[in-house]
Amino acid sequence: MAFAIGKRVGTAVVRNRLRRRLKEALRLDAPLPAGAYLVRAQPGAVALDFRSLQQHLRRARASVTAKSSGRAAEVS
Repeated sequence: MAFAIGKRVGTAVVRNRLRRRLKEALRLDAPLPAGAYLVRAQPGAVALDFRSLQQHLRRARASVTAKSSGRAAEVS
């Protein structure tokens, strides 16, 4: 699992805090299927509370899982 958090998101302290929050949200969720994943954080991710961050990651994960199994999924 890799995280891409650009400088537009904020200072190094803000980016590192967001990276830690993303790691924890993924750790608390069920394990990902084998493979390489890249999570690219948008500037608005900093303002999300932890529960919303988890929901966004779950939707993204469902989208990736659906695409790999041949089903179409829509993430808003």
